[in-house]
Amino acid sequence: MAKEKFEEALDRLEDLVRKMEAGEMTLEESLKAFEEGTRLARLCARKLDEAERRVEILLKQGEDLVIKPLPGEDREC
Repeated sequence: MAKEKFEEALDRLEDLVRKMEAGEMTLEESLKAFEEGTRLARLCARKLDEAERRVEILLKQGEDLVIKPLPGEDREC
């Protein structure tokens, strides 16, 4: 499975929320949407945490601007 991008996950999450708020889903559809939404929300939170850590690393390096991937991270987010 290809890595999901933050923007794509957020767009999908927003779409699910709109559909659920419209109240036109069956119970089963709502449960599936909730399950997917939970997964997407966690993915987005993880991506934001990773970005925050990278910014902190850059700020700590001051003038010596060197971008290094975090351990276990491939440079594509």
